[in-house]
Amino acid sequence: MKARIGIADTDRIVDLEVEDTAAFEETIESAFSTEQAIMWFEDTKGRRVGIPRARIAFVEVEKRSDRSAVGFASGS
Repeated sequence: MKARIGIADTDRIVDLEVEDTAAFEETIESAFSTEQAIMWFEDTKGRRVGIPRARIAFVEVEKRSDRSAVGFASGS
């Protein structure tokens, strides 16, 4: 699944690939409740990104759809 984290006062967005959205959301929520200074994330490719908690503007999680795309052709 894709996750996006917006950085406050910039146009910077950190894109991550995460395997477990529930665990990712729990990590975000626990960091804010414990006032953790820097949040560290690791994506499915093994990259680690540290973001200061106070600079997080938004978090967006895109869940995959189980529905298949349907296409239409003209002239049938």
